[in-house]
Amino acid sequence: MAKRREPPSHHRPRKHVGKPTPKAATGSRATGVRASASAQPIFAQPTPSADPTGFKEPVTDRNEPDVAGVEPVPVPVGSAVEPILTLETVYGSQGATVTDTIQQSGQIVFHCVGDTGSAVGPATQSLVADKMVSDFTEVNAADVPSFFYHLGDVVYYFGEATYYYDQFYEPYRLYPAPIIAIPGNHDGIVYAGDPAPTLQAFLRNFCTAAPVSSPDAGGLVRTTMTEPGVYFTLEAPFVRILGVYSNVREDPGVISDQNGTYPTLDQRQITFLTTALERVKSDSFTGAVIIATHHPPYTGGSDHGGSPLMLGDIDSACQAAGVWPHAVLSGHAHNYQRYTRVVNNFRIPYVVVGCGGHSPLSKMRAAYRTPYQIDSTLTLESYDDTGYGYLRITVNAQAMTIEFHPASDGGTAKTPDDDVTINLATHTLNAS
Repeated sequence: MAKRREPPSHHRPRKHVGKPTPKAATGSRATGVRASASAQPIFAQPTPSADPTGFKEPVTDRNEPDVAGVEPVPVPVGSAVEPILTLETVYGSQGATVTDTIQQSGQIVFHCVGDTGSAVGPATQSLVADKMVSDFTEVNAADVPSFFYHLGDVVYYFGEATYYYDQFYEPYRLYPAPIIAIPGNHDGIVYAGDPAPTLQAFLRNFCTAAPVSSPDAGGLVRTTMTEPGVYFTLEAPFVRILGVYSNVREDPGVISDQNGTYPTLDQRQITFLTTALERVKSDSFTGAVIIATHHPPYTGGSDHGGSPLMLGDIDSACQAAGVWPHAVLSGHAHNYQRYTRVVNNFRIPYVVVGCGGHSPLSKMRAAYRTPYQIDSTLTLESYDDTGYGYLRITVNAQAMTIEFHPASDGGTAKTPDDDVTINLATHTLNAS
């Protein structure tokens, strides 16, 4: 492989100080970026290069005290009740061709994982990223992924812009498709005395008005994403993903004011979920419906607990709309776990995949023999707390298959270690 190209010194990421502009602090269209010549999205580097062996900006803020409490959630662009991002828009001028090709192929494939940022070095991130890139060598074009949906914690520990080169742009420099993300707690948390407001770096790398060159990319060509905010619906052929931002606490995740417990917050995300689910019904949408959040509603991991009140908020939106998702995806706990929840006579997979590169991995609280029935409505079906990996998800008009692929299998192995298929019409499951 070619020698890794070093970014020019004047493009290397620096820690940003000074008072931010009000727009960067409060809106979801960030400043401090420059437009690309064509204003079209760019994804992978044109020339392959070797993985780095170290960070340009070693993480120095790991032991800083964080600001207590929850942080405000930026208002999405246009203050839309249901902010929407379409895959067609993400691909720019090629979008209609891309989505038409997906429709004609009869299926869509995409990646999903969270907690990719590593504070100790690039090795574990590169392990997962390289395995994901190997999925683009499929013989059948219909099996090639169309995007990567990131479940948050893009960078550690405090979401600073200075870490985006090492922990985001460099690991995915060869990933030849869009990367769409919801923020995790580490993307939004700030430490005492930090002049940057919550989510500033996330907004300027994922929520710009057009695909532009980010100063945090260090000269790499990937352009920014054009998400309308930190919560939104992603519309793509055969699938809608409803992503919410579960804020900055280690535990639990929070998406509402919870009856005044968190006065910094409001009910916007619950209203968003309800509206998005109601539109599923009014549009007679028959594809897969996924709810994505960084904090998991359920986890048996030793480093984090579940978020039952957040789950209650999500359930309230589903009940109000009369629509339940086909799957709920989350990260935060640094391993892989798959649960089945029985609700409203549906069997819904709740999948935790927080093993995208962050070190260390998290062990489960016990060595569970699966399937492990937790109660009459919840079963732990499978888990892997020994290595890194990601989800490969395939959706067609009838079903959605969620596969877990360990990075340790290498680029030539295509067989998942765990998978489940959901019948979209009946919400019934078939797992191997």
